[in-house]
Amino acid sequence: MKKYFMFEELGTNYRREFLGGMTTFLAMAYILIVNPITLTLADVKDLPDALRMDYGAVFVATALAAALGSIIMGLIGKYPIALAPGMGLNAFFAYTVVLGSGAPWQHALAAVFISGVFFLLLTISGLREKIINAIPVELKHAVGAGIGLFITFIGLKNAGIIVDNPATLVGLGDLTNGNTLLAIFGLLITVIMMTRGINGAVFFGMIITVIVGILFNLIEKPEQVVGAVPSIAPTFGAVFTAFGDPSFYTATMVGIILTFLFVDFFDNAGTLVAVANQAGLMKDNKLPRAGRALFADSIASIVGSILGTSTTTSYIESSAGVASGARSGFASLVTAGFFLLALFFFPVLSIVTAPVTAPALIIVGVLMVSSLGKIDWSRFEIAVPSFLTIIAMPLSYSIATGIAAGFIFYPVTMLVKGRAKEIHPIMYGFFVIFLLYFMFLTE
Repeated sequence: MKKYFMFEELGTNYRREFLGGMTTFLAMAYILIVNPITLTLADVKDLPDALRMDYGAVFVATALAAALGSIIMGLIGKYPIALAPGMGLNAFFAYTVVLGSGAPWQHALAAVFISGVFFLLLTISGLREKIINAIPVELKHAVGAGIGLFITFIGLKNAGIIVDNPATLVGLGDLTNGNTLLAIFGLLITVIMMTRGINGAVFFGMIITVIVGILFNLIEKPEQVVGAVPSIAPTFGAVFTAFGDPSFYTATMVGIILTFLFVDFFDNAGTLVAVANQAGLMKDNKLPRAGRALFADSIASIVGSILGTSTTTSYIESSAGVASGARSGFASLVTAGFFLLALFFFPVLSIVTAPVTAPALIIVGVLMVSSLGKIDWSRFEIAVPSFLTIIAMPLSYSIATGIAAGFIFYPVTMLVKGRAKEIHPIMYGFFVIFLLYFMFLTE
């Protein structure tokens, strides 16, 4: 085992890898609560049952996808990087695809499955790097920042801090409402712990908020701590039912698939480089076994969609584990073990409400918008597509719309500026694809 994971070469041991893997789990365990609430649209009232996924099944799918993805990354990629259903991608799945376009959740799973297959083929063929390199770095940062604002907006809405206003579209909610106060408390306690650099601050913040919610009768007290694992039957394999439905084959679905693919591209590549660099695993500014790591990510997305969850991707929270000493893929196996163990704690995790998870969404948004500083705002031809990408996501309640807007305006501003030679031919292809996306969006 030590030889396989190169313990001696990496200067690590079982103790460091275990602590690192456990730290990573604590840092990302919030996804076990946030993902089921997001995908089931628990905060949306009067939603037809056909559009709402089964909470217990999604919980199990989330834990299994995280465990299996992390195992694949650990054994094949040999990196201390854990995987789970991605933030932002789950919001796109629920609020844009299902709630926004009215598509059945089975169709959304099918889109995740197809994007995962494309991801795998592009990785094997080597085209993935070419596509990513063709997209301007500023637009990549804009996509990340836009998703951060979108997630934050959802968190503020779920907390009741921001509400619908018929006169101004949105407005400030009732800050004296019990659930809203609970969310504000959760945000405050999480911010304090994050500022102090406490590992797992987001997860611990939710646990403390749940306890306070129970004490003030805002959350039901769980009948038991450990219980039977819920059935995954309602979501397992449901992805394949979409392929027999003619309504699945639309231009809108093509745009949805591309969005899943693009966002996973950026998210995964950025996370791999950032965590590997932090761990000192980069060699000559290159990522060893990059193909294996990308292979693990694509397989995890495919498997996750079959289980019944949104795109599974590498987590930047793995950096917390690296900071605690993790250096090898063994740490990812440890993280996977904790996700499997968490399956038996469903009775406790199932009582969590949207106001409790809202602070997590807001904090993740804060972390994601840090990429704003990496955009050159002094160049107008870059600032316009970047800004439209960022602002369109929260205002249109759609990640896809933001990406489409930016990818359409980028070639236009660059051409007018006389910088046509700097535009990669692939970007012209995206320009046409997203124009068609808008033209046929209502079909």
